[in-house]
Amino acid sequence: MPDSDSPVFLCLHYWAGSGRAFAALAEQLAPDYRLLAPDLGGFGTAPAPGGGYTLAAYADAIAAYITAQHLRSYVLVGHSMGGKVALLLAARQPPGLRGVALLSPSPPTPEPMTDQDRAASLRAWGQRTEAEKLQQKITARHLPAATRLKIVEDNLRTSRAAWDAWLLHGSRENIAAQLCTIQVPCTILAGDLDRVMSPTVHGLETLPLLPEGTPLEIIAGAGHLLPYEAPAEVATLLRAFAQRL
Repeated sequence: MPDSDSPVFLCLHYWAGSGRAFAALAEQLAPDYRLLAPDLGGFGTAPAPGGGYTLAAYADAIAAYITAQHLRSYVLVGHSMGGKVALLLAARQPPGLRGVALLSPSPPTPEPMTDQDRAASLRAWGQRTEAEKLQQKITARHLPAATRLKIVEDNLRTSRAAWDAWLLHGSRENIAAQLCTIQVPCTILAGDLDRVMSPTVHGLETLPLLPEGTPLEIIAGAGHLLPYEAPAEVATLLRAFAQRL
């Protein structure tokens, strides 16, 4: 059982993913740490969020989840889109928050994406061939067939509303001005072979807005889907981060 003083890792998944992306990470952290990974509204098995598909609505939903789970001490772990949601929630200084760990996060500024790529992504919704291509593009390490299938399945069960809302609005939101209120320790983890969000983007767009001394940890040979590609390395870094809190 986790120590009573150990924070819970509350994990927020990537766009077109689901909470089950953190299953291997949960196994790596057990039995010392508890991990929770809810599906965000419109993804996985979660219904549409009550307040819409804005970053604020997602942050509201996670705040309500924290209350419902009676969490007294937790670390927000945000992956990609989930990273941007985690940053917005952390800026509100919610009670019980001990730290923020960002895995290949979408930056607080508008995400770098060309109009051509955005249009192509909008057209790709619900298409298995495109989902398989995306899985290959955003991962760098070899993954078992069952894992690749899980990534594709999560892509295909994303609702059209959630899919479009992130591409057209959420990824373009600029919450940089709000991050000055974050007072807990933070860390960023990134794969050096990430073709979606390179470490350079994190260094330029996210790191300067976080508390002084926030590290940028690079995982060699990994792409964008760190929870799937590098659960052992991520777990080691999260353990070290939690022990510093």
